[in-house]
Amino acid sequence: MDNLGFAIAAMAVGIAAIGSGLGLGKAVGSAMEAMGRQPEAIAKIQTGMIIGAAFIEALTIYALLAFIILKFV
Repeated sequence: MDNLGFAIAAMAVGIAAIGSGLGLGKAVGSAMEAMGRQPEAIAKIQTGMIIGAAFIEALTIYALLAFIILKFV
């Protein structure tokens, strides 16, 4: 991979990480707000939040894996 391709791939992973961080912050913030409004539904809200956070983080890991594969192939 040439230097330009490497830089573009690195920026793509950085953008994926930024997007993941923003999405995760919004999801957790909204879940905390919902838990504050409805304390009796904390278990359901928390379960959904954790599953959603796992999917968001998985997308960032996929971007990192794609970068690593492109770097070494």
